[in-house]
Amino acid sequence: MFHFRVAVASALVCLGMVALARPAEKPAGTPSGLSREQSLPSRYPFVVEDALRHCQPSKGFWVDLGAGKGQVAIPLIEATGNAVVMLDPNAEALSAGLRAARQKGLEDRLSAVVGVAEKMPFPDGSVDLVISRGSIFFWEDPAAGLREVARVLRPGGKAYIGGGAGSGFPQWAAEELIKGRQARLHGSEAAKWQRFVELRRPQQMQTWAEAADMKEFTVMGKGAISAEDPRVGQGVWLLYEKKTL
Repeated sequence: MFHFRVAVASALVCLGMVALARPAEKPAGTPSGLSREQSLPSRYPFVVEDALRHCQPSKGFWVDLGAGKGQVAIPLIEATGNAVVMLDPNAEALSAGLRAARQKGLEDRLSAVVGVAEKMPFPDGSVDLVISRGSIFFWEDPAAGLREVARVLRPGGKAYIGGGAGSGFPQWAAEELIKGRQARLHGSEAAKWQRFVELRRPQQMQTWAEAADMKEFTVMGKGAISAEDPRVGQGVWLLYEKKTL
């Protein structure tokens, strides 16, 4: 049995902390030695801000599913003080996340488990929050992964799963991000961009959730849209609450 229940700070205070970290206006140029994308402000605090606003999660056992190097887990801890468990099939990425947390003095609040969405090593009804950014599009079986999410959530537990830069991510930065991706995927690589777009259609997220027998879920956002669209940073997200039995 997993025991990761710790105290969490006030959500209002936490969201205020995230807002204070917002970047200034668009810089004049790209810093030396950085790629176009690396020079952009981090989108993960904005994702965390949206997740907290939409989910208003209970304190307790939180899981970052497909956590990678902890890009979401670490700002989530910084914003709330709640412990987070990273789950990812890539052990090296998880190790990098743990090192990053240690550098920030957060090692006592971040744990890592090697595993996949389709077979999470957590008991039924044990998790209070599942957050997952950019991972579902690479799962072997997204519907099976979402069924696992529903299984591990306790009644009243929340899930926030999808992809995007966050509604508060600056418009200019979102445009630069999408333009950069489109520039890398042109000509013979165009099929990859089309696949990227198709997987992020709201209808696709709805299809996966319905196949997982999820009830009363909400799909938010417009998916991968043009760089000029003012909604470009929103992406597509599945918001789900497991109903009380």
